Amino acid sequence: MSATALQFPGSPEDTMSQSNPARAVVDENVLVQAGYRYALSIARHHQDAEDLVQQAWLKLQRAYGRVEGTPVLFRTIRNLFYDMKRRSKIVQFEPLEKSPEPGKAESMGVSHDMELLMSRLRVEEREALYLNVVEGFTATEISEQTGSPRGTILSHIHRARQKLAKALGSEFRDTKNK
Repeated sequence: MSATALQFPGSPEDTMSQSNPARAVVDENVLVQAGYRYALSIARHHQDAEDLVQQAWLKLQRAYGRVEGTPVLFRTIRNLFYDMKRRSKIVQFEPLEKSPEPGKAESMGVSHDMELLMSRLRVEEREALYLNVVEGFTATEISEQTGSPRGTILSHIHRARQKLAKALGSEFRDTKNK
């Protein structure tokens, strides 16, 4: 896969590889998709996630000539995300015309509600919870990928679940027991 033709959800596939074209394209697409889902979990915006994956892929291609696997890709994405956050410490103001009127909040459905709940979590907690619940990694695997101690990862997952349970109240406990 060329460094400039990364495949994101909904993109056409038009890449070739050197050794086994079909196998390498599938492996690279799987890596890119996993990287995209991970970047989306920490950045929460599609464009930011795409930018993070592309920057990470280019950085790894330039440094090593290839992307080794998800741990290296995830760590690179994570580092780029924190760099981006440090650089964007500028306060941005919105004009009053764009802000919603008090009392006229429109319901945007479950995805908006879930996004609000997830926004209550710290980035580390959201990242650990995503890797554990969505990607299915164990705490040991997450600690290897992120470079954080296993106990810290377990704490992040536990705190994230506690915050979500508190926010959801009895709804969370009822669905967990079923």
